[in-house]
Amino acid sequence: MPLERVSQSFKDISLSFAKNPLNRDLIGITNEASISRAVQNLVLTQRGERFFNQNLGSDVSASLFENLDLITAAAVKSSVENVIKSYEPRVNLIEVDVNINEEDNSYEVRMLYDIIGIEAQPQQLDFALQQTR
Repeated sequence: MPLERVSQSFKDISLSFAKNPLNRDLIGITNEASISRAVQNLVLTQRGERFFNQNLGSDVSASLFENLDLITAAAVKSSVENVIKSYEPRVNLIEVDVNINEEDNSYEVRMLYDIIGIEAQPQQLDFALQQTR
């Protein structure tokens, strides 16, 4: 029988770097919010951006400068699936949907995943991918 990863909780710091008024320490985020932030950061990280792990990241940003069509949306979906399956062992990816938003010239990504190691409902993460230059 394979071993299943069991964990008490997942913790991270808030990217707002706000201080806790009582102990003046950085405010932390836990479990679902922490995993959600990590998943989104993986997708938005460009391959080669991390110094000591040049393969970490996705090719999503390169696809954002292509035409808004179903072929590019499929490439974005494939890139998102590959980076999550390769670099985020805390989640079991269920589904990724990429829809074209022609009004904003962007792609809307909806991910559905289970968190491994804690009792939680399947999580849904929605975000938009848009050109920034």
